[in-house]
Amino acid sequence: MNLRVNIEAIAQRYPEQRSAVMPALYLAQKQYGYITRQAMEEIAATLDLPPVRVYEVATFYTMFRTEPIGKYHLQLCTNVSCMLLEAETLLVYLEKKLCIKSGETTTDGLFTLSIVECLGSCGTAPVMQVNDDYYEDLTIEGLDRLLGRLD
Repeated sequence: MNLRVNIEAIAQRYPEQRSAVMPALYLAQKQYGYITRQAMEEIAATLDLPPVRVYEVATFYTMFRTEPIGKYHLQLCTNVSCMLLEAETLLVYLEKKLCIKSGETTTDGLFTLSIVECLGSCGTAPVMQVNDDYYEDLTIEGLDRLLGRLD
């Protein structure tokens, strides 16, 4: 897939090319698994932006990754509702079970664990996003079942 050609196609949908930065970043992330420096430079060149502008967007939003991650990206919400319903206990459990800390990837490359500010699912807290899927009303037993299905 030619990144430049696809970015140009996306940019045509916007009155100003710079508005296509986020969709272009999503495209690069989907293509490479994360947003490489080379991809950011290509996006900047294609959209006629300074590379620092693309970098600022890529590093500001948590949905963009600028480093490789595991096959399964475990994103545990730690906002108020989740924290009140024992998200901290789930985090400690995951770190111990996976032998990693938040922000790290297991040695086999299977799991990356991240804490996130809010997943917008307060009524079903605690919640964790795994890649693009939400898992709600989590318990330690539920985490064990989920992890067993993922490996």
